[in-house]
Amino acid sequence: MLEFEIHAMTCGHCVATITRTLTALDPHAKVLADLPTHRLRVETTLPRARVEQALCEADYPPAP
Repeated sequence: MLEFEIHAMTCGHCVATITRTLTALDPHAKVLADLPTHRLRVETTLPRARVEQALCEADYPPAP
């Protein structure tokens, strides 16, 4: 399970965009978002670096 803090994730539309982005790369990925804390948990077989790259490309960069 990968965990990220995504400050730009503020609404359901953001979560839907992130979910679409990641499931396009891994159709079996499970994406869990907690909007109040801006936490994102992703269960995937993709390497962390690839998930981070996809998030950045979708304009939802993870916090360092």
